[in-house]
This record gives sequence, structure tokens and C-alpha cells, in this order.
Amino acid sequence: MNTVFVSFDYEKDKHYKYLLEAWHANPRFRFVFDDGTPTEIDSYNVGRIKAALTLKVKAATHTLVIVGANANDRHRNSGLIGHRNWINFEINQSIANSKRIAIVMLNPHNTLPEALSNVRHSVARSFSQDDIIRALDEAPLPTLTRYA
Repeated sequence: MNTVFVSFDYEKDKHYKYLLEAWHANPRFRFVFDDGTPTEIDSYNVGRIKAALTLKVKAATHTLVIVGANANDRHRNSGLIGHRNWINFEINQSIANSKRIAIVMLNPHNTLPEALSNVRHSVARSFSQDDIIRALDEAPLPTLTRYA
């Protein structure tokens, strides 16, 4: 079974994360995964948050990135995070730790997080059980792509 770390905009897209949990809990759905995402981290200390997220990414086999409308917005603490936002931090941790990456596009017009530029990943074009399962099954290791 896959251990999936879910990367998403907590403020805007957490309901999608909750839907994944509901699919997993419902025996009539065939969506099964071991959720490697931390519960809400009760801290304002960026260093502590980074450490907790890094541990969860390291424990996962896959990272599923929910690409909502705000997935590439700059976080108010981007300087302390060291990346545009937490999603980009989590993607970079996934790349550094060789985790398979799948994304789900909530809208085809959403902008991919900058950390996914030139990185191999699979894509679920809709937030559906079958499409997400397929994307996770097909997720490649995040090697850099080279363009001629």
C-alpha cells in the first residue's frame, strides 16, 4: 500500500484533503492509502513546521499535490520557509528524498507550483477516485526532465 503525503493549500483546499480521507474510510470506495500527511501542526515556528513536514515526506512513498488556484501564491513567511510557499517546500523535500510525485489539477487553468518545473510527475486531470488512483499508480520518480 502506498503511503501518501498530501500537499495542498490548507487555507483554500483543505476540503479536498478531507474528501480523500472520506474515500479511504468508506469501504464502498476502492481508494485506499496510508495518509502520511501530518495533522494540523500547532506551531507558528517555521523551523518546527519544516522539521515535521520533512519527517512526514521522508516516511511517504508518494506525494500527491493538490493544485488549486492558490497553489503557487507567495506565503507571508516565504523568506523563512525558503520557498514561495509550503507546497513548494513540500515538493522540494519530495524531490530531495526521491518520492514519487502525482498531481491533481482542480482546474486546468491553475498554475503549477514552481517547484514542479522540469520535474517528472503524473497528472490526475480531475478530482475523481479513478483518476487519482491512476496518477498515483503511474507516478514516476521525480527526475529532472531535459528539454532540447
